[in-house]
Amino acid sequence: MIDFNLPYLTGDEEKHIFEAVRNGKISGNGKHTNLCQEFFENRYGFKKALLTTSCTDALEMSALLSNLKVDDEVIVPSYTFVSSALAFVRERAKIVFADSLPDHPNVDTSRLEALITSRTKVIVVVHYAGVACDMDVVMDLAKRYNLIVVEDAAQAIDSTYKGKPLGSIGHFGTFSFHETKNIQCGEGGLLAINDEKYSHRAEIIWEKGTNRAEFFRGEVNKYGWVDIGSSFLPSEITSAYLYAQLLHINEIQSKRKELWKRYFDLLKVLDEEGVLTLPEVPSYATNNAHMFFIITKGIEERSRLISHLRKNGIHAVFHYLALHNSEYYLEKHDDRELPNSLIFENSLLRLPLFNDLKLDQVDFICESIKEFYRG
Repeated sequence: MIDFNLPYLTGDEEKHIFEAVRNGKISGNGKHTNLCQEFFENRYGFKKALLTTSCTDALEMSALLSNLKVDDEVIVPSYTFVSSALAFVRERAKIVFADSLPDHPNVDTSRLEALITSRTKVIVVVHYAGVACDMDVVMDLAKRYNLIVVEDAAQAIDSTYKGKPLGSIGHFGTFSFHETKNIQCGEGGLLAINDEKYSHRAEIIWEKGTNRAEFFRGEVNKYGWVDIGSSFLPSEITSAYLYAQLLHINEIQSKRKELWKRYFDLLKVLDEEGVLTLPEVPSYATNNAHMFFIITKGIEERSRLISHLRKNGIHAVFHYLALHNSEYYLEKHDDRELPNSLIFENSLLRLPLFNDLKLDQVDFICESIKEFYRG
């Protein structure tokens, strides 16, 4: 079986974990946490970076920092992982779901303004597959309507929009280091704060609502409970693992892009024949090769293709179910139809992509797909 995903090991993880253990501080916010945060701030220009235990935690921190009141409205794409909405639901906000583009799972930014009301406080954009949304449109709306922008960049490490790193453009950027991501530590995340007025409070929320971080830097002589918060920071063992990955980010990205291009080159003929659709990267965006997906003609065809690939020892998977149709939120949704989200729910198929995947395995997968469509 060619697995859908296998976590990549650089070979340096154990060395850094051992160092963290020998340092005698493994509870979090120690040497390796700071090394990771400095890496992100220096490489991507984030004003402040805080490691978290997951991207969900980073989104929850952004929701807390947004100071939402009951029934404030948050615009969220329907075609996304549940955490993009759940973080704001927990703050008792009303979710207003937005549809995808006709030709890409990213949110249709041309339709966002029509969703804004006097109660709108936040726009959440998701950079699906590491490909940027049209952030000029989003930031212009945020400026005109005084809104907070959260970039759900869970899949978007090392991608850019017009030369700007994703996660550095909105007020907040959130990243995932789940084992399925380009850079991973099993479970982990990051909150990037790009507006300095939020930095001080973010650190307090991160440390259980206390000013503990200031105390350990020697900026105050005692620390206590000063705000809301939770235990969002990861252990030093997790941070040490992540740091080993970050040191190899260039070679990891190079290999993933090579695999992505191999898929695209081999399957392009099927796109040209009109039997399936390949992903496109807009001119304003870059591709970080987080995933390779194809768009089939519908759920029946996709199911048959999944079965065909499995018979050939290939594990391919579909992705999100549209959140506006979910069991939890269906009765809360405002009954607008979001047809493009449903198209991707029923037709998008993700193919195996991980660093240890071999080029000849990609060749075999592509041949199996061609066999299905031409057989």
